[in-house]
Amino acid sequence: MSQQIRKNDMLPYEEDLMKNRYLLTMQEGDVTGDGIPDKVYLYGSKTADTKSSFVDNISIVIEDGYSGKNSTITPDFNAGYNPRLFLGDFTADGVDDIKLSINSGGSGGYGYFYIYAYINNIPTEIFNFNQYNALFQYKVDYIDLYRVVVYNVNHDKLFVLDVSYKGDEYVSQYYDESGMLKMPIQGDVLGVNAIMPFIQNEEVNAYELLVYQRIIGPINSDTLGYIENVLSWDGKEFYSTRMSAVIPGLLLNPPVG
Repeated sequence: MSQQIRKNDMLPYEEDLMKNRYLLTMQEGDVTGDGIPDKVYLYGSKTADTKSSFVDNISIVIEDGYSGKNSTITPDFNAGYNPRLFLGDFTADGVDDIKLSINSGGSGGYGYFYIYAYINNIPTEIFNFNQYNALFQYKVDYIDLYRVVVYNVNHDKLFVLDVSYKGDEYVSQYYDESGMLKMPIQGDVLGVNAIMPFIQNEEVNAYELLVYQRIIGPINSDTLGYIENVLSWDGKEFYSTRMSAVIPGLLLNPPVG
């Protein structure tokens, strides 16, 4: 799953500014593991339209706090909206790792997510959203009595949602008056929407990942619920420790007017 990132000793300063390349943000933390704070820069190219949050040619530049040398990481998907950095220890080795998040801007609300850690003094990819999507695939089928079955193909897990909460107007599209399905209907689970770092065990003081994916019906705007998957690091890669399917809550007394 890991992929080593090629080192580059040049910072993109004056020549890149000529290409509308900007410093988007900077975070500081010990990512190399020598106990000395390093600087992690996020660069990208922006159009002349300053109101747009679209950025392409996104790259991460790591300035080693001890040697002053720089390493550059360019993700496979390096264009999108609102790119941002998060530094935190995901591998429980006491050293900060680098999380990169980029919004796709598409109607599905999914994003591009990467995590990099220094392994053998080289910044190395340890999480890739595309690889995650390939490892966590689903089938979504409507069945009788207002139920929807969400089946995780890779990990052989089954979830059953009750969609009667969506109301008579919704269910009457797909079910007859006795609750029987009128015709075969399929939904889908979209790619990763968000990845939230959180600390579950304060004694270890390392971050785990809560991954969200949206469960939809026959059309993209029809949200049925969400897959929530907790990932932990086992020393070599992230693995699933808890997976759930959840539905939105209902207002018992909705506001009037």
